[in-house]
Amino acid sequence: MEYFGNEIGRLIEELSRLPGIGVKTAQRLAFHIIGMPEQHAKNLSSAILKAKQNIKYCKECCTLTDKEVCDICSSSDRDHNTIMVVEDPRDMAAYEKTKQYKGVYHILHGAISPMLGIGPSQLKIKELLARLHNHEIQEVILATNSTVEGEATALYISKLIKPIDIKVTRIANGVPVGGDLEYVDEITLSRALEGRIEL
Repeated sequence: MEYFGNEIGRLIEELSRLPGIGVKTAQRLAFHIIGMPEQHAKNLSSAILKAKQNIKYCKECCTLTDKEVCDICSSSDRDHNTIMVVEDPRDMAAYEKTKQYKGVYHILHGAISPMLGIGPSQLKIKELLARLHNHEIQEVILATNSTVEGEATALYISKLIKPIDIKVTRIANGVPVGGDLEYVDEITLSRALEGRIEL
């Protein structure tokens, strides 16, 4: 990247560290940023820094938020007796788009994957178990992805919850095997939610 100069080369290098961004895309983004009005570039850099400094985990569900407790967990309109467990905040957003689910969530921030060195201790499982002991929970819906890792995570969590005597259900097939929830359409997600089964 030296033929663009050190500063552009560094910008391209930093942008290419982002997931899904190769060198060519990083170059396009870098040149777009350089061509922006200075105020737009300042707004972008400020938004990145403020998000990094102010975004934290909701103390209830572990989603990303800029508040102590996220809007869903603090809403009195939600059913706080039902928790849907998902892998990622984007999965929660996918379910929210369906407008079918009225309970609250718990975000694991991943799935068990021995091949990648991710075990239960790296996920927000102990926080889930603490919620189950501290609240009047009637049902836990396991809505992890339909991948090998997602299924293993659901099975692991269901075995931990069963002795607590809380109803544990798994979303129904309808979500394609090997698919990520954030890419599934609202109708499929609604059918999967309606057809969930007890484990």
